[in-house]
Amino acid sequence: MSTPPPPTEAPSWPHCAHGADPVTDPVGCRGIHVPGHTACLAHLNDTDRTAYLTGLAPGADIDHRGTPFTEILLDQLLAALTDLSTPHPHFGTARFERAQFSGDARFDWARFSGVARFGGAQFSGIAAFDSARFPRGARFDKAQFSGVARFGGARFFGVAWFSKAQFSGDARFDEAQFSGIAWFRGTQFSRVARFEGAQFSGNAEFREAQFLTAGKWGPLVCDERVDLSGAVFGAPVTLEIAANRVSCVRTRWESTATVRVRRAKVDLGYAVWTAPVALTAHPAPFTDRSGAPVDESLLTGPDRVRVTSVQGVDAAHLVLTDTDLSDCLFSGAFHLDQLRLEGRTILAPTPTGFHRRGIAPIHWTRRRTLAEEHHWRAQTAGQPPVPAGTPPEPRRWRTGPHHPDPARTPDPDDVAALYRQLRKAFEDGKNEPGAADFYYGECEMRRHDRTGTPTAERRLLWAYWVLSGYGLRASRALGWLAAAMLTTILLLMAFGLPASSPKQEATGTVPAGGGTVTFVIDKQDPKNPVKDRFSTKRFDKALSVTLNSVVFRSSGQDLTTAGTYIEMTSRILEPALLALAVLAIRGRIKR
Repeated sequence: MSTPPPPTEAPSWPHCAHGADPVTDPVGCRGIHVPGHTACLAHLNDTDRTAYLTGLAPGADIDHRGTPFTEILLDQLLAALTDLSTPHPHFGTARFERAQFSGDARFDWARFSGVARFGGAQFSGIAAFDSARFPRGARFDKAQFSGVARFGGARFFGVAWFSKAQFSGDARFDEAQFSGIAWFRGTQFSRVARFEGAQFSGNAEFREAQFLTAGKWGPLVCDERVDLSGAVFGAPVTLEIAANRVSCVRTRWESTATVRVRRAKVDLGYAVWTAPVALTAHPAPFTDRSGAPVDESLLTGPDRVRVTSVQGVDAAHLVLTDTDLSDCLFSGAFHLDQLRLEGRTILAPTPTGFHRRGIAPIHWTRRRTLAEEHHWRAQTAGQPPVPAGTPPEPRRWRTGPHHPDPARTPDPDDVAALYRQLRKAFEDGKNEPGAADFYYGECEMRRHDRTGTPTAERRLLWAYWVLSGYGLRASRALGWLAAAMLTTILLLMAFGLPASSPKQEATGTVPAGGGTVTFVIDKQDPKNPVKDRFSTKRFDKALSVTLNSVVFRSSGQDLTTAGTYIEMTSRILEPALLALAVLAIRGRIKR
C-alpha cells in the first residue's frame, strides 16, 4: 500500500515544522516537540537526542505523536526503555498517534503500563508486537500497516481499538488474548488475517471490516460476541469460531465460505452471499497447527450451535448442518424451499403435558415447530411476557421478541407460507419423514387462518385434522376406525341382522279345467328380533359384515333394510379411515 500524502492541516500539538515549504508542504514535519526543545525526536541534533534518550528510564511516559521514525531511531528509543532484568522495552503511557515508521517497527515483548496510542500511525515495514502486553488497552484505530502486522501472543487487558485500520500485508493475531472489548469496526484486511488461537474475554467487534483475501480465519475463542455485522469477505474463506454469540447481520460473502462454529448463538439476519455458504456446528474443539485442541475454558454455555435468525436472506445458497433452529426466525427470508438442512436439525417442540381449553383437557401432538408458530400461539393465548434470557418452559409456547404486539407477530398466513417452503426443501431432498411435521404445521396454520383461508376450506381441514391429523397420525385414524367398527357392530346387532334366515315360499294358481301350474317364488323381508339382539351368534355375524366393509367388500349376509344402509355407510367410511392410517404410516417411513 502506498503511503498517502501528508494532510495539509497542522496537527493540534506543537509540531516540529522541519522541511516546511510554502508551496508543497506548508506544515512540514508533524512531529511533536521533545520536552524542552522546538524539534521532534527525529530532527533533534545528536547531542540533544542523546541527552533525551539517556534521561529516559523503563516505564517512562513518552509522547512522539506525528514523529517520523527510522528503524535505527526506533531501536535507540526502545533501548533507552529496556528493562535489563527482563530484557524487554517497558513503556508507561505511549503516544505514537500519526507517527510514521519507515522501517521495521519491532515492539516484540514490549510492555505498556499505560494506554498505548498508535492511532493513525503508518507502518511501512514489519510491525511486530508479538507477545506485547497492553494492561491499560491499546489504540490502533486508523493505523496503516503496509507490511506484515504481527500481534501473535499479544495480550490486551483493556479495550483494543483497531477501528478503520488498514492491513495491506498479512495480519497475524495468532494466540493473542483480548480481555476487554476488541474493536475492528471498519478495518480492512487486504491479505491473510490470522486469529488462530486468539482469545477474547470481551466482545470481538469486526463490524464493516473487509477481508479481501482471507483463506482461513481462526480458530478463535470469544467469551462474549464476535460481531461480523456488515463485514465483507471477498475471497473463499473458512471461519472457525467458538463463542457465546456470533452476529453476521448484513455480512456479505462474495465467494464460497465455510463457517464452523461451536457453542454460539448465530444471527444471520439479512446476510448476503453470492456463492454457497455452509454454517456447520463443529462437534469437537478446534485444533491449532500443531494438532493441540484450542482452549475453550472461557465458554460455559451449552455445547450446541443455535441459529437465531435467517430473516431477510436469500436461502438458495445456504447450508445449515447440525444446528439448533428452536428459536430461529425465518420470516422475511426467501427461497426457503432451496435451503439445505443437513445432519441433526433441532426445532422447537410443542408444549408438553395436558392443558385446558375451557373445561376440556387437551394434549398437543408432539411435532417439530417453527419459532413463528410459537410466537403466534403465545400471543393469541395471552401468555405473559418472559424476561430476556429466561429458559423456555416446556409446558408453554415460547414468546417472541415483540410479544404481545399482534402487529409485529407473524400471523397464520405468514407462518403457513414458511412451513410450505421448508416442506418442499425436505421433499426435494427426498426426506419425506422430515417434511411431515412441516406439512402438519402448514395445515394447522391454514386451519387457523381466518383471513386467507375460506370458511369451507377451514372446516374441511378441521375434519381432516380430527380424523387423521392431516393424514399424518396413524393412531388417530386407527382409533376412529376402531370406533367406527364398534359402532357398526352395535348397530347391526341392534337393527341390521334379521331374527333368522328367511325361508322361500312357493305360491301357485291352478286354472279352471286343469293345465299348466305357474309358481311364483317369493322371499320374506328380514325382520328384527323382538329380543336377544345382543347374542354371541349375532355378534359373530355383525363382526363378519363389519370386517368385510373395511376392505370394501359385501359380506353376503341377509340384512334388514336398516342393516343394508348401515353396511353401505361402513363400506364408505371405514376403508377411508384405513387408507388414512396407511397413508400416515407411509409418510413416516417413506424415503
